[in-house]
Amino acid sequence: MSDSHTLTIAGSLALTETRLNRLKTQLGATGICARWVHFVNLKGPASPELHKSLETILDYGEPPFSHVQPAQKPRSEKPYSEELAQTLTSAIEKSESSDDERTLIFYVTPRQGTISPWSSSATAIAGVCGLGEEVKRIERGVAYAISFSETREDEFPGKDKLFDRMTQDIRRTAPDLAAIFAESEPAPAISVQLITDGVASRDALVKANRELGLALTSEDIDYLTDAYGKELKRNPTDVELFMFAQVNSEHCRHKQFNADWTIDGMRKRHSLFDMIRNTHNKHPDYVVSAYSDNAAVFQGLPANFWAPSHLTGEWTQTKEVVHYTGKVETHNHPTAVSPFPGAATGSGGEIRDEGAVGRGSKPKAGLSGFCVSDLLIPGHEQPWERDIGRPGHIASSLDIMLEAPLGSAAFNNEFGRPCTTGFFRTFLQEVPVDSKHSELRGYHKPIMLAGGVGTVRPQQALKDKNLVKPGDHLIVMGGPAMLIGLGGGAASSVQSGESSVELDFASVQRGNPEVQRRVQEVIDACAALGELRNPIALIHDVGAGL
Repeated sequence: MSDSHTLTIAGSLALTETRLNRLKTQLGATGICARWVHFVNLKGPASPELHKSLETILDYGEPPFSHVQPAQKPRSEKPYSEELAQTLTSAIEKSESSDDERTLIFYVTPRQGTISPWSSSATAIAGVCGLGEEVKRIERGVAYAISFSETREDEFPGKDKLFDRMTQDIRRTAPDLAAIFAESEPAPAISVQLITDGVASRDALVKANRELGLALTSEDIDYLTDAYGKELKRNPTDVELFMFAQVNSEHCRHKQFNADWTIDGMRKRHSLFDMIRNTHNKHPDYVVSAYSDNAAVFQGLPANFWAPSHLTGEWTQTKEVVHYTGKVETHNHPTAVSPFPGAATGSGGEIRDEGAVGRGSKPKAGLSGFCVSDLLIPGHEQPWERDIGRPGHIASSLDIMLEAPLGSAAFNNEFGRPCTTGFFRTFLQEVPVDSKHSELRGYHKPIMLAGGVGTVRPQQALKDKNLVKPGDHLIVMGGPAMLIGLGGGAASSVQSGESSVELDFASVQRGNPEVQRRVQEVIDACAALGELRNPIALIHDVGAGL
């Protein structure tokens, strides 16, 4: 399908046979087929030569009929038949629905007003291929053809498994390309009506706290009421409240870990964080820095630092000590809510930390680990396992282990860092509390652990606040920010399942490893210039929903 300035080009299979069969079972369908659909926004009319070039560039993956059911094999072994594949192809080409009332056609596209990470890469590739003067933007969606044994309505159980409601839209009709490629001005900040007739109302912040999922404590609300009502004497914006909530969240401030503890009437000498730091205090050997930067730095060994010369472009070696960086962190709440993007951005955040040490460092290898409660694999349940239920918007242990490792591995691979090791365990046990009561202990809120190692040049391994001077430039690098994942620090600071379904899903970031890789290349180039010429005086990654 095309008009004078847009094209729709059908692509290859969007999902593997295994994933299609899994979806088929989850939806209670008799068959399911999924194909990529590419939408191209052109700067002018499409010539036949341009159309052919785009079809060549967008020809990747398995052909659409590679999983067609052979006549000699039982139908149940394959996710779809040739007839269903033809029905989907026809629907894409003609922008029509199926004539069979038992077959539903769905289109899943990026959420209106957003640009997907895939779009950024594909558009750049088209430019490299010499189409930059003709192609404005390329976007991608998925078309599904799903057949049932009887007539089905548009709404049916499991439909939400076809798309990510935070980043995608789903519809029965062909997408409106004008809406997909529409460009609009960013929405203005919203003022929270805190002050009325010169008096600050604490209730206004309590309401905003609940509706925006800020996880503010009573003390936080009192502080903000006084700050805006008595000192600033103006209403706060939603942006300011978001930023305060994330920076001051338990996730970022670790208020509980840094708090004083009194147990059985005795005040303890050390906070929880003091206990963690105590190992380094007792044994600081071979540690260059710890608990003071985005990752720890360990004493390295003499080696060769390779980098291209800024003047000639030729690679040169510098003999120097190469220090090691190390970091491990968790991304539990996002992985519980949305396993694939939760684990993906867990690894992505750890990679950013590893690249933001000193005045710029380099991630090298990663690891990921997962702890969940009983898996309850259908047909393979074990005698010791038990189903204790869960909130509807928290993923099951099995779903987490099917999706989360793929998310972590995908981000590592697409960024260009190998994820070389990891671990996985399940645990759920009934433990007596007293003579009459017991409780279940397990990983009801899963643990998703992301870690890695990297390197940093010795003369740039430590942060020096004195390098930053008044008037220095503050540069933010990365992709576009949407109201997705901006509440991560606050959302992960409350008990799992306490916040609303929508706020929980909105708190999960969505990864963009391609753009993150580009940012890392800038960091690498700056660090390669050396201590005196590196333009980076101070570097931090922007995470925790900020």
